Amino acid sequence: MTWSARTGNFLYSIDPSPPGEQVSFPGPALDAAVIFRQLFDTTSGTYTYLLASRRGGEALIIDPVLEKVDRYLQLIRELDLKLVKAIDTHLHADHITGLGALRDRTRCITVMGELSSVDVVSMRVGDGDRLRIEGLALDVIYTPGHTDDSYSFVLPDRVFTGDTLLIRGTGRTDFQNGDPRVQYESIFNRLLRLPDETMVFPAHDYKGDTVSTIGEEKAFNPRLQVKSVDDYIVLMNGLNLSNPKMMDVAVPANMHQGLAQAEIAKRGWAVTAEQAKALIAQRDVVLIDLRERGECEKHGAIPGALHAPYPDLQENIQPGGVLHELATATQKRLLFYCAFGERSAMAVQAAQDAGLTTASHIHGGMAAWKKSEGATAT
Repeated sequence: MTWSARTGNFLYSIDPSPPGEQVSFPGPALDAAVIFRQLFDTTSGTYTYLLASRRGGEALIIDPVLEKVDRYLQLIRELDLKLVKAIDTHLHADHITGLGALRDRTRCITVMGELSSVDVVSMRVGDGDRLRIEGLALDVIYTPGHTDDSYSFVLPDRVFTGDTLLIRGTGRTDFQNGDPRVQYESIFNRLLRLPDETMVFPAHDYKGDTVSTIGEEKAFNPRLQVKSVDDYIVLMNGLNLSNPKMMDVAVPANMHQGLAQAEIAKRGWAVTAEQAKALIAQRDVVLIDLRERGECEKHGAIPGALHAPYPDLQENIQPGGVLHELATATQKRLLFYCAFGERSAMAVQAAQDAGLTTASHIHGGMAAWKKSEGATAT
């Protein structure tokens, strides 16, 4: 990870050095003004993390639990924050996620890894990506093994490890396409290369521990005191753990949490990718890309689209905002799109609520556009 004077952020890169050699983090730890809250669900032993760079600013939440959503929202109001992203580190088997409820109540962006089998989330991130909110940037590391969709999120002085690396333990590897060999690689060749002083914040703990460090886990985590990957495989395959109590309920519920785009379509506010191809050729239609710049650079964009990221939507659709002026002063029809259609469906509803009655969106987003072999530009 290196400090970029141009962007004012840390840039993460995988260290090609041999196993055991550290990756260094030049630059300061988080600013003292950063808001960080660790919240706990006693039923599932889940830790949820709320972060923001300042009071009154944008916030994100990691691994929220459905039953605690009211508490999260109360705290967000008390700290005068705007929740813009809700993240799950992986598909949870021991509790029902709060992602869908937070999306429905705050219109935040839901985030999971690109290898997740969840039906619809707003944004999918991959290894090496950066997840941003105002004043903060989290680097994404793919750390499978507990599940095949496990990701960790790194800040300059801490890492959110999900269930991959726990405090004095590691996540089980016997279901959801878990694999002890893969987890060994994720832990020893990815996470343990972070600096020893990096704080470790896992998604679960059952003993009352709240935080550790990479150095502590190297020295004292009993599952990491193995001599080889084969020893680790034998250790993990011999655990013989019972299934999580809520597994049969939580996994199906967590796989189907997407926004019902069909409801937007029923109201006549959605078009297919094929219909969009004809629409965007019309002079009275303006195509609006709601994705973040990094998504556009990674996945391409539909030629001719106006880039107006979703976090700025409320400002843009109010009187004086660029989208409001396009729809009213120049009588343009607004056609939104995003990655998978979730953000654009929420944008259509918000625009309609603001009186912009010609707004619609591309059902299925950029994914549907590419499937229809629509043209893209970098």
